Amino acid sequence: MLKEKIKDHDDILEQQNKVVEDIITVRKITKDNAVFSRTQGGFVSLCYTGDDSEAKEYGRVAVHRCFPHSDPTHYISIREPDGDGREIGLIEDLNELPKDMREMLEEQMNLRYFAPKILKVRHIREEYGYSYWDVVTDKGACRFTVRMGGGNVYPIGKNRYLINDLDGNRFEIPDLYKLSAREIKQLDLFI
Repeated sequence: MLKEKIKDHDDILEQQNKVVEDIITVRKITKDNAVFSRTQGGFVSLCYTGDDSEAKEYGRVAVHRCFPHSDPTHYISIREPDGDGREIGLIEDLNELPKDMREMLEEQMNLRYFAPKILKVRHIREEYGYSYWDVVTDKGACRFTVRMGGGNVYPIGKNRYLINDLDGNRFEIPDLYKLSAREIKQLDLFI
């Protein structure tokens, strides 16, 4: 009976080790082992052969940049869209994929990382712990609200800032010093 319990314990431990190994293993996705295609709903699916010869079909995948601001075409994480978003594999260089697959993945990432660029700051008003922004972006005029003191305006590069509003939308200031002195003065409180 004790031997059976030890064997059961060892079997459970072995299963857990396999799960951990599967989670921490980085699988490279290349043009030779993966085919991305568009689903009827406009999402991206993946047929991945990986290290073994048996192909695995993913009806839908999520596409994430590991370094979205500093290196947007390298280290692209392909993940399961549901549950814990487990990583399927990693594309080291997006430019090594065929043009049609690259464009499909870039389209998905542009949706995920949509962040209009702020070209002009018309006015920022602060009231009761919130700031109310009136700006002009590369996508048109926009008004949004930012919670004060929560690190919602932060640097993502030299003179480059990202702003998160209350609704989870992101806006980018590509170069702070391309704005006027009056606009920079309004941003003083946040930078």
